[in-house]
Amino acid sequence: MSAASGTLGSSSAAEPASETVPARRMIAFLIMIFGMFMSILDIQIVSASLSEIQAGLSASATEVSWVQTAYLIAEVIAIPLSGFLSRAFGTRLLFAISAAGFTASSFMCGLTSNIDQMILWRAVQGFLGAGMIPTVFASAYTVFPRSKMSIVTPAIGLVATLAPTIGPTVGGYITDISSWHWLFFINVLPGIGITLGVLALVDFDKPNFALLDHFDWFGFAAMAGFLGSLEYVLEEGPQYQWFEDESVAIMGVVCAVSTVAFFYRVLTAKEPIVDIRAFANRNFAIGSIFSFCVGIGLYGMTYIYPRYLAEIRGYNPLMIGETMFVSGLAMFLAAPIVGRMTTKVDPRYMIGAGLLIFALSTWQMTWITSQYDFYELVWPQIFRGIGIMLAMIPVNNIALGTLPPERMKNASGLFNLTRNLGGAVGLALINTVLNDRTDLHISRLHDVVNWGNASAVEMLNSLTQRFQGQGDAQLMALKVLWQRVHQQAAVMGYADAFYLLTIFYIGLSVLVIVVKRPQPGAGAAEAH
Repeated sequence: MSAASGTLGSSSAAEPASETVPARRMIAFLIMIFGMFMSILDIQIVSASLSEIQAGLSASATEVSWVQTAYLIAEVIAIPLSGFLSRAFGTRLLFAISAAGFTASSFMCGLTSNIDQMILWRAVQGFLGAGMIPTVFASAYTVFPRSKMSIVTPAIGLVATLAPTIGPTVGGYITDISSWHWLFFINVLPGIGITLGVLALVDFDKPNFALLDHFDWFGFAAMAGFLGSLEYVLEEGPQYQWFEDESVAIMGVVCAVSTVAFFYRVLTAKEPIVDIRAFANRNFAIGSIFSFCVGIGLYGMTYIYPRYLAEIRGYNPLMIGETMFVSGLAMFLAAPIVGRMTTKVDPRYMIGAGLLIFALSTWQMTWITSQYDFYELVWPQIFRGIGIMLAMIPVNNIALGTLPPERMKNASGLFNLTRNLGGAVGLALINTVLNDRTDLHISRLHDVVNWGNASAVEMLNSLTQRFQGQGDAQLMALKVLWQRVHQQAAVMGYADAFYLLTIFYIGLSVLVIVVKRPQPGAGAAEAH
């Protein structure tokens, strides 16, 4: 950091909060928000285009799944680390390094010619890009006065929820009009602009490089083992019957050992890699629980809708993206309204209402059939978008709004980690429910669809007549009937998953009664 910017950072840290935010500071913050948007967007931007990437890199289905998994594992490890690095390097330098590294690795992802290179550069992209996410949250609550929170928190809440939601939409459009390479090349020019803009404008604080002398490498290794292996188990477990698979079982053991080592280290080290004392604040602890649970719905729905549309409806990436756009539009329109509400309505009521509206959206999907199309999904997606915004923005305020400024950077990393871990747990649970319940329904339907079932026999005869003159008509009819039975079983599995999510979010809404309402002016108001 230059001397000038260092002086600015020092003085701004010492002065009381001003009600007027300088234009330079607001522009710098908006640039940072866009960087955060890019980083979160890239988690899901490849989800609708994995088949194209698989074909382009001649990869197997198992290998191409690591295009997402590698990014997620690296990001989960880096997010809590950002608190320490932000104090050591300062917001300006850390964000610029993160943006530059994210941009360079995005460019390399677009140039890759085999799956091994892709997995490597996606991991680098996730690790470096992760530093931009909690840095924005911390800056929002330490730079801006409380009077501006009704503007700032909806902006970061919208980005945190909108980016993963529209990821499949953006990815589908890009792949359709160009090629999968541009999923990554599109980051290059904006990434360069973000890097230069942050270096030129950010003056929120100044670095403390002396902290690097106390970097806890043992704690970092333990944290990487803990979070990385946990993410691996959650990602791969549902596909391979959990610990029946050798690699999942090994990573489970690594996770258990690393967890013990990590918590021992952070509780005993003089300068721990992650300061978990923020959880002693009741609102932060409860807010993190809400963040974890909202992450289940945020990432879970972003996964389950595209999977249904591809598996049952046979949609291509562009069609999936167009259908999923409804949730993103609902979030975008709801954000400014929710922002205004935060200054007038008890945030606990907003969270409770948001969770119930989200539960309504999943309850509507419990009636799902194989014929559910764009129009049947419109209202569930609208309610989902509104519900998430109503819940997420007040949760941010409750969790981070009462913390002292000196704990904000570490706490921001932990808070964002809980949302991502919630997403990982949600995907694992949803996959497990879909797999297990689909198998159960297949077994039950096979018991019913037999030669003693008049309806089944009538359908089989009708199908046989349809295929007359096209080969073995009866065999073809049996194949179609078998496919319909399995499709119906899969749809019933989706209905069960939505039903469980409905019960979960109705129950979660009751938890708001134990939340203490943040007092006006607490935490953020003193943080300038």
